Amino acid sequence: MTEPSLPISPLAKQVLAHHGKSFYWASLFLGPKLADRAARLYQFCRFVDDLADGDLPDREHTLEDIRARLQGENRPAGPEIESFIQFASENNIPLSAAKELLDGMLKDQQPTAVSDEMELLRYCHAVAGTVGLMMCCVLDCQQPRAQSFAIDLGIAMQLTNIARDVLEDAKMGRRYLPASWVDLSASQIAIADDTCRPQVSAAVERLLDLAEQYYQSALLGIQLLPFRTRLAITIALRVYRQIGWLLKRRNLCWWQGRVFVGKREKLLLSLRSIADLTPVSVPDHKTQLHAPLRGLAGVDS
Repeated sequence: MTEPSLPISPLAKQVLAHHGKSFYWASLFLGPKLADRAARLYQFCRFVDDLADGDLPDREHTLEDIRARLQGENRPAGPEIESFIQFASENNIPLSAAKELLDGMLKDQQPTAVSDEMELLRYCHAVAGTVGLMMCCVLDCQQPRAQSFAIDLGIAMQLTNIARDVLEDAKMGRRYLPASWVDLSASQIAIADDTCRPQVSAAVERLLDLAEQYYQSALLGIQLLPFRTRLAITIALRVYRQIGWLLKRRNLCWWQGRVFVGKREKLLLSLRSIADLTPVSVPDHKTQLHAPLRGLAGVDS
């Protein structure tokens, strides 16, 4: 692996610090070189995410151009994407994972009404499991089987995101809660009246319970990462997981808006994460966790 040929802009760190506070806190424990790489990966992910959620009239065509460029086609995609492609080459990041991330962003350009748990998990892999896969490369992980656990961490975090943002997503016409769990449209959820609150709360609890299965798997796999990176990723896991626990502590009152992990809690969780550095034997990955994901980037067929 070669060192980046261009100096890293402070903009990447600024983007991470402003938009990804939990990740920025964890990155402080990576050391300058790896923190810079993580920030550059986050900058790319944030760029396409902001584009997907923005109000540009041609954003879908722009996302399609970016996806085609990542696939190797000679399409104009802008300097941000050319910079990422160079960065990916320097760090052995599979562009197939980045392309799948764009697939997830393109899916969000249509009215979202997830049908079942399999569709939910495949979407979570597209927009977050792929990020875990790419992060393995950024962090110099030399253990191929760590990729499965990294995917699990991305999925767990995305499930937490969905649980936290049920109301916000519904107001944007998006319902990620599977129809098999909750028989309500996004517009009905957006009203957040007493008739829908119990049903949605039950679905949010199922989301968090599902996320917990993937967090537990990811926590085991962290042992496969280079020692220097283990503390930072464990902190990221514990801080993000805390969002779900705070939501449960608030009696799953999703209609009250987002919950946040405070600075004091982040510090306490960081101290607790030190205990997770004790070496343990890492078991085989639970294949049933990836059964709905067959055929996707980083997942065995």
